Amino acid sequence: METLWFWLVAIMIAMYVVFDGFDLGAGALHLFVAKDDRERRMVLRSIGPVWDGNEVWLLAAGGTLYFAFPALYASSFSGFYLPLMIVLWLLILRGISIEFRNHIESPVWKPLWDVVFSGSSLLLAIFFGAALGNVIRGVPLDGNGYFFAPLWTHFGVTGQIGILDWYTVPVGLAALAALLVHGGSWIAMKTEGALRERARQAVLKSWWALVVLTALITVLTWKVQPQVASNLQERPWGYVFPLLAVGGLLGIPFYARREQMTRTFLHSVLYLVGMLTSAVYGVYPYVLPSNVDPAMALTVQNAAAPVYGLKVGLAWWIPGMLLVTFYFFHTYRSFAGKVTVEGEGY
Repeated sequence: METLWFWLVAIMIAMYVVFDGFDLGAGALHLFVAKDDRERRMVLRSIGPVWDGNEVWLLAAGGTLYFAFPALYASSFSGFYLPLMIVLWLLILRGISIEFRNHIESPVWKPLWDVVFSGSSLLLAIFFGAALGNVIRGVPLDGNGYFFAPLWTHFGVTGQIGILDWYTVPVGLAALAALLVHGGSWIAMKTEGALRERARQAVLKSWWALVVLTALITVLTWKVQPQVASNLQERPWGYVFPLLAVGGLLGIPFYARREQMTRTFLHSVLYLVGMLTSAVYGVYPYVLPSNVDPAMALTVQNAAAPVYGLKVGLAWWIPGMLLVTFYFFHTYRSFAGKVTVEGEGY
C-alpha cells in the first residue's frame, strides 16, 4: 500500500510538470518569442484559460503528500522552508502579473508585468529542477528525520549542504531547458505566423542545451546517488523509464523540423514523464534520501501513514481524481485549437 501511494504521488507530480510545465515554459519564453503587445497577448491567451487550473495538480500532490507521507511532509516543509517561500512568492508574482497586465493602459505598466511574468516563470523552472535535484542527492537528515538547508553553503554535495550545489544547479538548468522546449512547443502548436515560427526555432535551439544538460545530469546522478545504479542492477526492467526519455528527446527535433508541433509537444511530454519516472524509480524506496547516513533516510515504509488510513484514503482519492480528470478533459477540449486576439481576455 505504501508503494502504491508512492507512485500515486509521483504520478500527480508528473501531471503537474506536464501541464503547468508548458505555461511556465511559455512564460519564460514570453519576452523572447513575442515581439509586440499583440504577440504577447497571443502567448498569454494560449495559456490563459488553463494556467491556474494546471496548478490544481500541485495543490493535489501537496495534499496527498501530507496525507500519505506525513513524516516526509513535516521534514521537507521545515527543511526546505526558505526555497519554499521563494517558490510561493514566485507563484504569486507570476499569477498577479498575468491578471494585472491589462488593467492599466500605460507604456510602463505592461512591460513591467511582462518582465515579472517572464522572470518568475524562468526562476520557478530552475527552482523546481533544483528541488528535484535535492530529493535525488539527499539531505542531511538527523536522527529524528529533520534537517535545514540554506540556499547554499560550500556548493558541495556532502556534509552541511545547501539547496544549490554543483549537482542541483545543472539539474535546475536542465529543468529550465526542458520547460523551454515544452513551452515553445505549446506556443507553436497554439499560434500561427511569425510567432509560431519563432517559438519553433526556440524549441530547436533549446533542444541542444537540453541534450547536453541531460547527458551531464545523468552522469552526475550516477555519481551522487548510488541507489540509482543499485535499483537498475536489481531490477533492469527499470531501464524502460530512461528509454522513454530518450525516445521523447529524439522525437522533439524530428517533428519540430517538419513543423508538426502537436507531435513535438507530445514527445516533450514523453521526455518529461520519462525523466521524472526515472528519478522516482532510481531513488525508491527512499522518499527523501540522506547524504549523511543511508540509515537515516525517509523511506516509503517509515514515512508513510498507517495502512488503514491509506486504504480509506484510496477510496476518496479515486473519485476525486476522476473528477479532476473530467474537469481537465472538458477544459482542454473547450479551448482546443489556435488562439486569436479578438474578443475579451488577456
